[in-house]
Amino acid sequence: QAQLVESGGGSAQPGGSLRLSCAASGSIFSINTMGWYRQAPGKERELVATITSGDNTKYADSVKGRFTISSDSAKNTVYLQLNSLKPEDTAVYYCNVDGLRYYSDLRYYTFWGQGTQVTVSS
Repeated sequence: QAQLVESGGGSAQPGGSLRLSCAASGSIFSINTMGWYRQAPGKERELVATITSGDNTKYADSVKGRFTISSDSAKNTVYLQLNSLKPEDTAVYYCNVDGLRYYSDLRYYTFWGQGTQVTVSS
């Protein structure tokens, strides 16, 4: 079964940058979509950005022009570059993998990472 290992969270000042990464491990044949979601205290989890196997990307309006999602299919890894950070970007960021298939299994799976904290404050 795949595991998602996230890294790169931490603290930054407003206007600063961080880079998140999430690697899926296991005998993975393909992944349809990888993405990032976030959940701030007292709020529901929301989509931040997704990228498909065909490199089609989607962003929340609140992060367009500031965050960039990318992936390395050979490494089954997705990245999120967070620039021009704002205090309202403070949240736990979760990696999501959707439509994952193993070499030995034709079924599609969805997995979530454990979450990584991003805190933006001066």
